[in-house]
Amino acid sequence: MEILAINPNSTGIGLRHQHLQEVLENQPEIGWLEVHSENFFYDNLAASQLEQIAQNYPLSLHSIGLSLGSADELNQQHLQNLKNAIERFKPDFISEHLSWSSVNGNYLNDLLPLPYTPESLSNFTDKIKQTQDFLGRQILIENPSSYLRFQQSNIPEWEFFASLPSLSGCGLLFDVNNVFVSCFNHNYQPENYLKSVDRADVKQIHLAGFTTKKLPQGVILIDDHSTF
Repeated sequence: MEILAINPNSTGIGLRHQHLQEVLENQPEIGWLEVHSENFFYDNLAASQLEQIAQNYPLSLHSIGLSLGSADELNQQHLQNLKNAIERFKPDFISEHLSWSSVNGNYLNDLLPLPYTPESLSNFTDKIKQTQDFLGRQILIENPSSYLRFQQSNIPEWEFFASLPSLSGCGLLFDVNNVFVSCFNHNYQPENYLKSVDRADVKQIHLAGFTTKKLPQGVILIDDHSTF
């Protein structure tokens, strides 16, 4: 199966399981489709449907389980599962998050924020390089939505994020909603993100929505893709 290239000026959507059959049957006019990688690691009906869909639509695999920011070693089985999915579905893009989700081999059901320090930057870029070497392909890294920050952080989030391509060879997935959410929650200035990120490094853009949550300490925004 050939790799269908994503037109850089086209718009795609996130494809969920409940819409797989509808896309197969109706073939709507959509530029490309993004799916969560881990949902298609195994040979089941959904994977078979996606394989058929991939014959007509360019795909982007969006991962949530590599835990690149963890101090743990990379999970080799997870990497192999991802590589198998790439070989089967031939995506144009593969992406992950600027986050971590595992400690001592135990996985948490969340994308947790990093301390932005030289040590975590070195660890993160090293994990990106290992992943890209294993997959034989570039991956994209998505900027986070966050609700707390570490006192140890001494690198601005936007500088940390923007430095990843030059240090690791990755590309960037620029999430507009996540910039808005994080900047609101931490009183950052969105202009800092826009000025720091090199447009040439941005290969994909996300646009979703958030929920406003009122807490005793004040108002925060929650990235939950609930609105558009």
